[in-house]
Amino acid sequence: MRGEAVLVRLSAPPVEGAANQAMIAFLAERLGVPRQSIRILNGEHARQKRLAISGVSADHVRSRLL
Repeated sequence: MRGEAVLVRLSAPPVEGAANQAMIAFLAERLGVPRQSIRILNGEHARQKRLAISGVSADHVRSRLL
């Protein structure tokens, strides 16, 4: 983590949404939520993204990603 940001490195290429889908799959598995619970709010075509994750608290997210 860097401040409020979570750094994720992916091997999927940023082509046709492959990296976005890989990130969503990674986070869904790590957080124990369905993939549909994770939405990209902004930054879909950028390196930095802002996400909404429903069904879990911010404390749960922090504890599972640290």
